[in-house]
Amino acid sequence: MKNRIENSVELYEKGYNCSQAILCSYNELLGIDEVTAFRLSEGFGGGMGMMQGTCGAVTAMFAVLSYFNSDGLLEKGKSKLDNYKEIRRSADLFIKEYGSINCKEILQGNTPKALQCGEKVRDAAKIIEQLLESNFNIETVENRENY
Repeated sequence: MKNRIENSVELYEKGYNCSQAILCSYNELLGIDEVTAFRLSEGFGGGMGMMQGTCGAVTAMFAVLSYFNSDGLLEKGKSKLDNYKEIRRSADLFIKEYGSINCKEILQGNTPKALQCGEKVRDAAKIIEQLLESNFNIETVENRENY
């Protein structure tokens, strides 16, 4: 099986937007089909609908990490603060590399383009992998029954 980092980059190069490339590479771990992941993340590309706000790759990274850090207990919400902490941790790792999670700042005011954004997709996927490995047993994550 192709690793999810490589798959994210390949999907981006194939024409998926930055957010779709990430979310579609993790769709099976999230228990959703690729078309659903594609549709859910379509509006997040280009920094939220090409408005160059929060980077779409970062937004998808947040979604994947949030899924795994949430306890899924609708009424309790006990995992919320820990989840926020992990989202900030992932943002800090991305900021360390690019100085921001804001698309316009990352791209220095330029419109998103394939070469510029492909690197961000790769690095967002690397951060996901790093945090999933450090916070979870990957075997457990990949075989998680409670989707």
